Order: sequence, then structure tokens, then C-alpha cells
Amino acid sequence: MDATLTKRIEQLRHWLAQHDYDALLIPHEDEYLGEYVPEHNERLHWATGFTGSAGAAVITRDKAAIFVDGRYVVQVRKQVPAGLFDYCHLIDEPPVQWAQQQLPKGAKLAIDARMHSAAWYKRTQRALDGALTLVSVEQNPIESLWDDRPAPLNSPAILLGEEKTGRASLDKRQTIGQQLADRNLDAAVLTQPDAVCWLLNIRGRDIPRLPVVLTQAIIKQSGDVTVFIDPDRLPEGFDAHVGQGVSVAHPDSLVDALQALSGQRVLVDPNGANAWTLDTLQQAQVTVVEAQDPCALEKAAKNPQEIAGMRACHVRDGVAVTRFLAWFDRQVDAGERPDEAVLADTLYQFRQQDDQLVDLSFDTISAAGGNAAMCHYNHNNQPKPSVIESNNVYLVDSGGQYYDGTTDITRTVPVGECSAEIKKAFTLVLKGHIALATALFPKGTSGSQLDALARQYLWQHGYDFDHGTGHGVGHFLDVHEGPQRISKAPNSVALLPGMVVSNEPGYYRADAFGIRIENLELIEEKPTEGDMTMLGFASLTRAPIDRRLVDVSLLSEAEIQWWNRYHQTVWDEISPHLDDQDQAWLKQATAPLSR
Repeated sequence: MDATLTKRIEQLRHWLAQHDYDALLIPHEDEYLGEYVPEHNERLHWATGFTGSAGAAVITRDKAAIFVDGRYVVQVRKQVPAGLFDYCHLIDEPPVQWAQQQLPKGAKLAIDARMHSAAWYKRTQRALDGALTLVSVEQNPIESLWDDRPAPLNSPAILLGEEKTGRASLDKRQTIGQQLADRNLDAAVLTQPDAVCWLLNIRGRDIPRLPVVLTQAIIKQSGDVTVFIDPDRLPEGFDAHVGQGVSVAHPDSLVDALQALSGQRVLVDPNGANAWTLDTLQQAQVTVVEAQDPCALEKAAKNPQEIAGMRACHVRDGVAVTRFLAWFDRQVDAGERPDEAVLADTLYQFRQQDDQLVDLSFDTISAAGGNAAMCHYNHNNQPKPSVIESNNVYLVDSGGQYYDGTTDITRTVPVGECSAEIKKAFTLVLKGHIALATALFPKGTSGSQLDALARQYLWQHGYDFDHGTGHGVGHFLDVHEGPQRISKAPNSVALLPGMVVSNEPGYYRADAFGIRIENLELIEEKPTEGDMTMLGFASLTRAPIDRRLVDVSLLSEAEIQWWNRYHQTVWDEISPHLDDQDQAWLKQATAPLSR
């Protein structure tokens, strides 16, 4: 058994006894509640050894359990000692439910309120109804016990000019301020770093894959903003860059600033703000109005300059992906069978040839054969990467963070000759992708109203996929951006012109193969012959979809026409940037389909 982890669990149990608590809940999230957690905030990893991107643990005085979803059921058993922890499913048996079963009525479950959303805290309190007592601790015990805790990166802020952002920070702040005034609100607390970075036209490298500085802010209805960040991290020219009305305060002063809002009406997003923030405001006699972050829709609907950047970076990204796909085929034709890590690294190297690349937009999903059936597979979490399998598919889902935009693309390609069953599944996924890509819909339509378009052909054959069809994508920001999405789950957020969403239906057969086709789509107005201007999609992604996996007999004439138009565009925009060898490969990859 791991001696280090055993010692840490003993230390946490000693802390529980000292403070008369019965259990401690440790989520994967940090105080910013974002998708990505920097190394110095990986508290769950410190306590358990688990390196996955989602999970939680509960430590009681005599038991411990770790909770992961279906992506990590294999990985968790390799990283977390069975002698120390029970293995539980994060969704089917949530941590608080497990604690409720293990502990007597009224037992004290310690939490760090900074690590849980205000919405989660309120929902959990209602569900417990006194069965357990949630106790918010003043200091997280892990922070006092973590002797070799890494230092925060604290990267210098990057000033993003208006040639990239399309709007001055002052203009954005005045717009948000006016929206607050219109709702009779005095201020809003902005707790999500990507919202603050969008508002101030700054970026950073505090976290891998997400180009932000970890910061929060308070915006008044005047448009004035206080941003909580170490002033030493701001480069020369920051004041001129953001314009008048921006004050800089050290993060340690956040609590005082929240308390100073006493007596005011303040907007807080309960899904993006942690429970500590809401509690601090309420104790200060602030009238809290729970509503969506006021930056969310403004940020999601890209302006013309941001759209131009997204188009440009997708062409350059498409060049990198096309070069990789051509290289991949040459490897296969030569009888080589590279492993998933080599493939992911090679694709990254092709992207690195672009001097506008800042980072990947997420860890590349490089999945061979049956591994592709795990839709969020990560070869880095396996004991050894798999090699590509002959007569099966290889799935690669990847993206880049560029100074002018963010990309996310999935391609599924054959290794040798694939079965008719794989081709049938691929073609059904393709038909759903085309159905969504060509959809027209009225203003006010939400993504959940479109989701079935991408699933209809799979459903007709008794197939489906267990993930959303599309997520929002930021402009040199979060690759998984809300509030818009396309999924089965109800979502009232209307799709707006300028939003970017993914279009990524798939099909996964356990231990056999996985298929996904993903492009990013720009929502734009579409003229019609009727009496309404409709909305529709314009594909931003520029890389071929593999024709060798298509069963043309299953496609309609309209679908074939879409395929040919799309691939003609890929050829026109990508081929000028390729050498003769890769250009010849792209020529055959984009050749028209016909019956």
C-alpha cells in the first residue's frame, strides 16, 4: 500500500478528530470552479493519487471512498489503493449520498465552501434535510498539510489588442454596466476567470489548455471594475489597454470588497460562483440576485473581428490536421503501427509550426480501436499507450489555442480495410452531422430543440451516443464555453448569430470501436424565400472527413452535394499551404463523392 497516501489519510483523520468532524468531502474543483485545475490546486490528487479531470473523495474517521464517472473506472483502480479507498460511481452513488449512508443522522460533513458552487450547496442542503450537517471550514486542511505544494504559475497577463477582440474593454464594461442598471442592480460579482479576461481583453497561462489569468472582479452599473489580481502580474500599458474605470486590488482584499457591497443589489451566478462568495455577501446584508453571469451571452456571440479570427485560425489548424492525416496514411501504408502517444505528439508538432499557437485547447484524445469507444479517453492515464489496430479505426479529437481563436476537431480514420458494420455506423453518424450542419431554424431556438437532428439516423437503427451533440467554443478562451449547448438535456438558451458551437455526433461500441465526426459551426443569419430570416450554421473547420469509411448507398443526393461542397472548400482553402506530397494526398481525400 502507498505509504505516502496512508500517511495523508491518517493526517486528515487526525484533523477530523481535532475539530470534531465526522467526514471531509474533497471535490476535484478549486475555488474558480472551472473545467481545468492548475497543479497547485489539485487537492484531490494530493489526497488520493487520482489524476483524472473529474471526481471526489470522502474521508471519514474509519472509511474512505473515491468517486469517479465512467471515464475513469479503470484508471482509478490503478492509481488509488483499494486498501485505503472504496471505489464508487460519481453519478450513481454521489459522495454526499454515500456519506449519508455511512454516518449517523446529524453527523458533521466538513466542506470547503470555496470548492462548491452556490447552486450545489443550496441543492445539497435541501436534499439532506438535516440527515447530515454541512460544516464550512475556515481553512482547508489539505493546504496546511501539503508540504511540497507547487507554487502557482501566476503568469503575466497577455494584453489582447482590438485587432483581435474587436471591442474595447471600456465598450464591453459600459454595455454590461447598462444591463445592470436596466435591471436595477448596483453591481455584479464576476467569479469566472474567462469572463473577466474577456471583459478586460486580457489572457494568461495560469492553467494548461485555458488561456486565462486566475482572477475575479466586481463590476458596477457605471461600468467601473475592480479586478482582483497581483499588480505585479500586469504588464506595462495595462491601464491604457483597459481604459478608464478599472481598479486593481490584491486577491487578499476580495473579502473586504464583497463586504463593502452591504445594502446593495448584487448579481451572482449561482452556478459559476462558489458557496463562500454567496455566503460572504449574505452575511454582509447584500441583496443577492441570482442570475446568469452578465458577460456570458456577450462573450458567446462573437463580433465580426472575433469571427474573422476564428475563420483564420481554423484554416491554419486545418493545414496542421491535414498534414497529420496525410502523414498518418503514409505510416499505415508503410506497415508502421505508431502508438497513441506518438500520434498525439506528432499532431501537436504539426500545430506548433504555426507561430500563433499558444497551447492545445484540451488534452488530445488519441484513441486506437476499442479505446475509441471511450469518448473521453486519455492515453496519458493508461499504463501504456495502445498501438493502432489493423482493420479498425483510429479516432483523434484535438484542438488548438491561437491568439486569434480556438479550435476543436474530431476525425475518425481507417487503419486498413474496415468492416461493413463500421462503415454503416460511420455513415449514420455522418448523416446526422450533415442534418445538423444544414439545419435552418427560427430565432429563439435552443440547442436542445435541434439535438434530435443529429441522432435521427442512428435512432432508426437502434443506435445512440451518450454525450451532448455540441458545446459552445470561446474566442481564444474556453473550448467548452456556455451558456449555449446542443444536447438532449433541456436548455432554454437561444442560439444567437455569432455563437460558435461544435457539431459532433458519434457512435461507440464497447471494446470494439468508436466513431465521432466533429466540426465547429458558426451561427449566422440565412435568407430564405419565406417571410422569415432564419438562422443556420456555417462550418469553420477545414479538414477532410474520411471518404473510405462512407457507405455512399446510405446517402441522399442532398447529402452527397453537401459533402462535395464542403470538401471543395477544404481543397480551395488548404491546398495552397501544402507541399506537393501533402497536396496530392488532399486531392484524392477531397475528390467528389458519387454513386
